[in-house]
Amino acid sequence: MKKAIPLLLLALTPFAGICATPAQEKAFVDVYKKAFEAKDEKTLHGLLYTKGADAQALEFYKMMMTSDMGGKITSIQLAELDAADKKRAQGGPGPDGRPMKFTLAPTKKLVIKSETRSAQGSSSSSSEVFVAESDGKLVIPTPAPAK
Repeated sequence: MKKAIPLLLLALTPFAGICATPAQEKAFVDVYKKAFEAKDEKTLHGLLYTKGADAQALEFYKMMMTSDMGGKITSIQLAELDAADKKRAQGGPGPDGRPMKFTLAPTKKLVIKSETRSAQGSSSSSSEVFVAESDGKLVIPTPAPAK
């Protein structure tokens, strides 16, 4: 019995790294917010998981990440996936209509609300992006052709 417990713990060790810690989640959110508000495209694009991604979908993701860049984020949080999110995370049609799936299975979503002010007035926007884990860090998965 004494030998079985350490072996069981060792067997479960790979699963311990599957869930990001609250500190990792906070760091991811902080990096995203800081890069967004500083108009730091390189850092934002560095959060994308691009291995195996469809080139057209990847360019679309890059464009969407930076479209409201420079505005003030009024709210940003990682949220759990609900049933509708889980269904969307299974994939769907890509920009050209071909079936797509995510390169990594999403585990959460990043919900961002921002506000932009100018001499002409102000506008607010809201967006969501799926988040996954790769090699112990949080990333934004990108779509790839479904096989």
